[in-house]
Amino acid sequence: MNIKSLLLGSAAALVAVSGARAADAIVIAEPEPAEYVRICDVYGAGFFYIPGTETCLKIGGYLRYDIGVGDVSGIESIDKKNFDKVHDTYFKRMRAQVTFDARSETEYGTLRGFISTLYQRDSFEDSYIDPEDDDEFGPFSNTRDAWSLEHAIIQLGGLTIAYTDSLFETLTDSAGSVINDDIGVTYTPGKTHMIAYTFDGGNGFSATIGVEEGSGIEYTIDSYVPHVVAGASFTQGWGKVSGVVGYDSNYGEVAGKLRVDFNVNDALSLWVMAGLQDYNYDRAWDLDGKSSYYGVWGGDWAVWGGGKYQFSDKAALDFQLAYDDNETFGAAVGVNYALVPGFNIRPEVVYASGYDYDWNGNKISGKKDGWGGYLRFQRSF
Repeated sequence: MNIKSLLLGSAAALVAVSGARAADAIVIAEPEPAEYVRICDVYGAGFFYIPGTETCLKIGGYLRYDIGVGDVSGIESIDKKNFDKVHDTYFKRMRAQVTFDARSETEYGTLRGFISTLYQRDSFEDSYIDPEDDDEFGPFSNTRDAWSLEHAIIQLGGLTIAYTDSLFETLTDSAGSVINDDIGVTYTPGKTHMIAYTFDGGNGFSATIGVEEGSGIEYTIDSYVPHVVAGASFTQGWGKVSGVVGYDSNYGEVAGKLRVDFNVNDALSLWVMAGLQDYNYDRAWDLDGKSSYYGVWGGDWAVWGGGKYQFSDKAALDFQLAYDDNETFGAAVGVNYALVPGFNIRPEVVYASGYDYDWNGNKISGKKDGWGGYLRFQRSF
């Protein structure tokens, strides 16, 4: 064997080995394309598309800490060492709320599902009943936990099926922008099951009619006949006019409210609202102050008013006054200050006064009044 034959043989062997190794090479698969969350800007900030669908979802909520002091906003507690003494002490509440808002477009309009749920721990005035003689002792300061389904709403176009605030409240935009907007004179019957339909004229006019179940032992419907609520509003650049009428099917009573909002300028907005009913003192005495589900204020009439002044992007002054036919008066004024985006501090001062009445509408005590202070810290997201 000569040198030339040896070189040719070695080259052939190397080619064969290389071919064998090439046949055994590992093929790396192409990576799957990543599916990123898409922003949905159709319904405003914060919405995103649920992956694999055309449904937009927004998750929000807040953490809130409240402190109340004084005759109106605080609580009382018997001295733990001397039961003959009663002290004023703090009212406190810690609340965590989470909301889910899902929306999509259909041939019948926007399909929406909204959920708001919360969990809170607060302080309250408690009492103790002696089992030996049924005597009640109190008040004692205590704490309690509560979970609540605030809102559960299904909407398709103008149709609403929900457990939420009564239309008697929402069709006139609740009350003012203060924290304690129900001090002294109440404006809302609370939350209820409902079915409603809203017509939107597209020119600032809208009208709603709905049926409601009511709430509580006295005001939940007692037959297949529901409570009925109807209202309308007209909105323009200068402000808004809105009105609502509620019919209590249990007692055959009607109550109504009319409200006017006025935008004075970019900083100042004012509003006034009046309520009217045929107040039944006898029934109110039996039913803890209310003569019907929608007649929540004292006497035949009530009036509320207030406004907001926006000092800057961070600070606003809120104020509200209320007075009813029973000579009950309530007032609140406070500041809403955004320390940083998403974190607000709100101090507020409140005052309330009024009388106790018998079933004939006669005063049975002298006028009672009191002041209170309230402080709220809230982290919203």
